[in-house]
Amino acid sequence: QETGISPTGASFVMHHSDPFIDDVSADSSAEFPDRTSMMEVRLQAQEDEITLLKSSLADALRRIRLHDQLLPLLKQQLIAVNLSTLSDIAKISFTAHKDLSPVENVMTEGNCALSQTGCGCVFIVAFLFLFYPCLPGQSIKMFIRGRPITMYIPSNIQNYEDLKMEPPSEKLELDWVYGYRGRDCRANLYFLPTGEAVYFIACVIVLYHINNRTQRHYRKHTDCVRCLTVHPDRVRVASGQTAGVDKDGKPLQPCVHIWDSTTLVTLQQIGLGTFQRGVGSVAFSFADSGAFLCVIDDSNEHMLSVWDCNKGTKHAEVKSTNEAVFAVEFNPSDSTNIITCGKSHVYFWTLSAGQFTKKQGIFGKYKKPKFIQCFVFSLTGDVLTGDSEGNILTWGKSAADIKTLGKGAKETFQIMRQTRAHEGSVFTLCTLQGGALLSGGGKDRKIIRWSADLAPEREREIPEKFGAVRTIADVDGEEILVGTTRNAILRGTFSDGFVAIVQGHVDEMWGLATHPSQNIFITCGHDKQVCLWNTEEHKLEWCINLEEYGLCAGFCPNGSVVSVGLSTGRWLVVDLQTREVVSESTDGNEQLSVMRYSPDGSFLAVGSHDNFIYIYSVTENGRRYNRFGKCNGHSSFITHLDWSKDGKYIMSNSGDYEILYWDIAAGCKLLRNRFESKDREWASYTCVLGFHVMGVWLEGSDGTDINALCRSHSERMVAVADDFCKVHLFQYPCPKPKAPSHKYDGHGSHVTNVCFTHSDSHLLSMGGKDTCILQWKVVGGSAGDSRDRLASVSSSSTSSPEPVTT
Repeated sequence: QETGISPTGASFVMHHSDPFIDDVSADSSAEFPDRTSMMEVRLQAQEDEITLLKSSLADALRRIRLHDQLLPLLKQQLIAVNLSTLSDIAKISFTAHKDLSPVENVMTEGNCALSQTGCGCVFIVAFLFLFYPCLPGQSIKMFIRGRPITMYIPSNIQNYEDLKMEPPSEKLELDWVYGYRGRDCRANLYFLPTGEAVYFIACVIVLYHINNRTQRHYRKHTDCVRCLTVHPDRVRVASGQTAGVDKDGKPLQPCVHIWDSTTLVTLQQIGLGTFQRGVGSVAFSFADSGAFLCVIDDSNEHMLSVWDCNKGTKHAEVKSTNEAVFAVEFNPSDSTNIITCGKSHVYFWTLSAGQFTKKQGIFGKYKKPKFIQCFVFSLTGDVLTGDSEGNILTWGKSAADIKTLGKGAKETFQIMRQTRAHEGSVFTLCTLQGGALLSGGGKDRKIIRWSADLAPEREREIPEKFGAVRTIADVDGEEILVGTTRNAILRGTFSDGFVAIVQGHVDEMWGLATHPSQNIFITCGHDKQVCLWNTEEHKLEWCINLEEYGLCAGFCPNGSVVSVGLSTGRWLVVDLQTREVVSESTDGNEQLSVMRYSPDGSFLAVGSHDNFIYIYSVTENGRRYNRFGKCNGHSSFITHLDWSKDGKYIMSNSGDYEILYWDIAAGCKLLRNRFESKDREWASYTCVLGFHVMGVWLEGSDGTDINALCRSHSERMVAVADDFCKVHLFQYPCPKPKAPSHKYDGHGSHVTNVCFTHSDSHLLSMGGKDTCILQWKVVGGSAGDSRDRLASVSSSSTSSPEPVTT
């Protein structure tokens, strides 16, 4: 997991890199994956411990203040009042008003009993609150990190213990995948004879028909896909993944899948338990019709192995290099010859009788580049490499240089020709059927077509907003597909230019909101982009760039504007039609975590990491905002909040697992007695802590395991985004521990947010570092009201333990 303190208290680490300047892009991080992983785990543990210590300290201080205030009163009352009298009063209070909370009962009877003494009810309230539990059946406790959280049971539940939790009748089917992983992966885009482009993002390999605009998905990988190659038969595909970790932090075993792109059936699973950390590069042999598969893993030595594709057995293995390896390929005319390239090297391998021999490419009089980014084979058998100096080098066999290498030196591979191609790195090379060559540049963002003898013929520059050229796939000799470093796929020709057919975010995402009446949704993240997407057309409608990164968003109920909360305490209101900022405000100087309009749109609540909720009155159809008040009472940062259906109250969660209720109409007043809010109905339910969603928490959760949840508009189901790359679908309400759910894979990072569309036809989920948005179709289900389900009582489930009740 990528980890730290997120707007919801979940963990992550921000990475800043510029793929346009850094020649190796984000692949340089592959040199130290183990060290990085260890540091991220340690950082998560430290951050979580700090959060817990802050919470414990605040709680201890409150208890000390309460003790200091009550001690003198206790001493006075013990002298003035007979304890037997107190006991009688307590009995009266618990029998007189069964519909009131224990504290309210004590206050009612205590005022009457002690009014004559002039002492008031302070002592009675304090005494009974400390020593008497709540009425049996009125509340239950859940514990997060040992901290008890009291949940009051709604009045319409008569027998909580007999409630039966079941998975919802609704299920999810993956409908669409937004995004492409071009920022830090190479050779990850191919065009199939079926008319489909095949590429990957997160744990999903997408087959996108570029004319029909339909998607199919291969979903057998258990963690992020890192590499991809197509078999010579143009049907079979091999794909490799990272190792990943399970929810306990233990490493999982990476592997390579060989699968049929027509049926999406897995044919072979190669190397399970063999590769370390992950699979970085894969390639099929060509001379023998793809009988062998070459794999390079992400271990320190970057192990090079050759496998029999039909048997799934290892044929040979050797340590490659301690430096980063970017590409591997078989010689198309000789399967015993394999080439690898990467940081400061290009190696020519010969495989004979199960043993490898290696010869290093000699740069001689030519400057040795820092990175060899890519290579291809020409029709004449030469090897062409693209490097970080912007050159295309032509390699060929030559006699050994005895003066340099000494007597007995064998035949070597040396540079026969250097061709200046691009400013900055040459990120990709692609050969065409007639022998022509395409090259893609980093800094200059150019695509150049070269003749067979490397004479430049045509060139085209892709728009700056898409980044550098990451990889090129030939469609028909004229039309090409271009994957870019800013996670876009372009389609076009040298004559007509290029248009984006796939787009996505390029850094961690947190903000997600769906439109109240249209099939569109908004996203924002650390790449400082705010994007509007269309769920029906499956496309990006528009995108605007901000000065700071966005963390949360919310649509005004009239649907004309959307508010976006930023990392500095500033928030903007954007008009959906004109894309103009119609209002702007700043609350504090810490990041904002939630933007939520009241049901009628008359108020906006802004939750901040400075522990406050800022309330604004909204007029002029969401275009004018005036500060109405501020909710002050949380002792940690705000994580989630929801409005009641009448728009008068707010329920909020914070980083120290508090649940507080606020009377906004009464001037943002904190409701001290949470028992009064047990029957209140909520317009939305996104708070991760509450009676109605207790069952979504797994046993042993540390409080940051759930990043977000969202109740459907039908109030029949609740979707959950967790820290373990999973999306869950629970029945709503879900008030009992260990409630069953439908669980869905696809993300390769902590899932940061989930949200249903206005009609509940689809669910949107977004990953953190995987920069992936998944659109799920909701299928199945039947009509019914959640309140009927909540009130219904059946035999208790044998798999659910009895909760702690008080």
